[in-house]
Amino acid sequence: MKTLEKLSRFTLLSLFLIFASCSDDDNGPTDPPETDVTIVAAAQATPQLSSLVSALQKADESSNNDLVAALSGEGPFTVFAPTNDAFADLLAQLDGFDSLDDFNTQQLQDLLAVVLTYHVVADAAVMSSDLSDGQTITTLGGSTLEVSTQGGVFISDATAEAAQVTTADIVASNGVVHIIDKVLLPQAALDALADVLLVPITDLALGNENLENLVAALVAANGDLPTVLRGEGPFTVLAPTDEAFETFLDGAQLGDIPVDVLTNVLLNHVISGEVTSDDLTGLGSGYTSTLAVGAGDQNMSLFFDTSGDVTFNGVSTVVMADIKALNGIVHVVDAVIDLPNIVDHAVANPNLTSLVAALTNGGNTTFTDLLSDETEDFTVFAPLNDAFDAFTNPNSNDLNAILSNHVVVGAAAFSSGLTNSYVNTAAEFDTDENLSLYINTDDGVTLNGTSNVVLADIVATNGVIHAVDAVIDLPTVVTFAVADPNFSTLVQALTELTPSVDFVSVLSAQGGAGSDPFTVFAPTNAAFEALAAIPAEADLIPILQHHVVAGANVRSGDLSDGIMATTLEGDAITINLPGTGDNIADVTDGAGNTGIGIDAVDVQAINGVIHVLDTVLIPDTTN
Repeated sequence: MKTLEKLSRFTLLSLFLIFASCSDDDNGPTDPPETDVTIVAAAQATPQLSSLVSALQKADESSNNDLVAALSGEGPFTVFAPTNDAFADLLAQLDGFDSLDDFNTQQLQDLLAVVLTYHVVADAAVMSSDLSDGQTITTLGGSTLEVSTQGGVFISDATAEAAQVTTADIVASNGVVHIIDKVLLPQAALDALADVLLVPITDLALGNENLENLVAALVAANGDLPTVLRGEGPFTVLAPTDEAFETFLDGAQLGDIPVDVLTNVLLNHVISGEVTSDDLTGLGSGYTSTLAVGAGDQNMSLFFDTSGDVTFNGVSTVVMADIKALNGIVHVVDAVIDLPNIVDHAVANPNLTSLVAALTNGGNTTFTDLLSDETEDFTVFAPLNDAFDAFTNPNSNDLNAILSNHVVVGAAAFSSGLTNSYVNTAAEFDTDENLSLYINTDDGVTLNGTSNVVLADIVATNGVIHAVDAVIDLPTVVTFAVADPNFSTLVQALTELTPSVDFVSVLSAQGGAGSDPFTVFAPTNAAFEALAAIPAEADLIPILQHHVVAGANVRSGDLSDGIMATTLEGDAITINLPGTGDNIADVTDGAGNTGIGIDAVDVQAINGVIHVLDTVLIPDTTN
């Protein structure tokens, strides 16, 4: 330990003297100071060169090599010494090599010696001041290195990437050491390591004669994608063959495709992270996200299915899997994966075949045309096959209307932005009177109290799909009262507290089967809590009837100041516009109570409409 400490102190002193002499530019070149520390000893005393020392020792395990002794000899030598990080980078490029211990055969150890001697110049101690731009240096093994002094000192080997000298002119008794940031590789080593030496994804594509169209497309796109795919990653790239690109172009040229579109198509073949074929097979089928941008600036969804061959979005099949790259993995595919719209995603997923069959029943193109519209955004709640199998259509509603009730037009609503709220679907009570859909997020995402989102955020070019476990039938006013927890007291009043009247049956009537349509003024839980007490059944029944107007679907647009409507109880209520304070409108009940606020309007059901009240209406008890 004392010897090592003495060597460390001496090395630091040597470095100080070197840097001090290099800073004296006025006196010209200065002879290096004398030292009794050899190159090997200097490396052993330098922590960032410990991997170099280990590499020399590992190479010497072969009886053909004695590098440590050689570099401890008289010299002089010039050594370009790779750092520990440089060796770590090299090991990362070698498939199956985790450490220098993996050079565990004499053949590999001799190859390691070839690499190490490529860093040594014999019979000369070449100081940095002796190096010149464009200079060629012959190494101990007979190969050559090229010097560049543009913007620093760089040493080029047989690869495309040069090493930079990070610390120069470390003087030893038998030569000089320059620390570099990369392990230098001669052509002989590249040839020997060809089967295990990993290259970045871009370089892998450049070296594959079947991926020339992919390379041309990467160059033609925005964002300098060749550089991106040389980056750190890791990436998983689905690489279409030349034939796949020819089919995709269909006689057109790459230049005929708008650059932004081409860029997004290419990004639709790139997955962040390393996904092997075994990873996909273990999952069976499902979705992952690509780097392409879909609706709402969200990453595009990509459907994979491994039930047979591995396919993507139902259109592209893997023909060569698990080609390892330095920064990820490549799967060669037989078709370009175009940017999917809502319909494309539905068709690709075998769990949605019942939905697709329903959408296209009898050659119907209404839905496929609508949901392929790239100028509009959609949110689609897509029932899985099991949901369709379980649906009995108890009210014999029109299937097209039911399907429309699963589509929200004009918005791509992602799960992260969903709250307890109402939205309008494409289904209609009447022209321009769209049905409402109640979304509850208290425990997952539930729709109209009956259907749960089981897979969220399938991103398409024109919207988002959420897969659901039940078909969402056309809602009645009862559906919304039961689904919305703000009406739980009202539901209790209509059922448990008034057993002598079947309010549920009365208010579930539709299609003219009863007194429908209804306009319901629905008090919230807070409205009931404001009462001194909820009345007994005999008094509660007329109160509940006083909140319902039968035979009319009166929406907010139909209201005017002073309009009166007769309720099921027999007394009229009066609407006043505009409302006071935050009220949308004010209501005067049968008992003459004024200023009752309508807080929300137009919750539209198939058999009527609900407006939300902040106070319970009281009928005239004197008549």
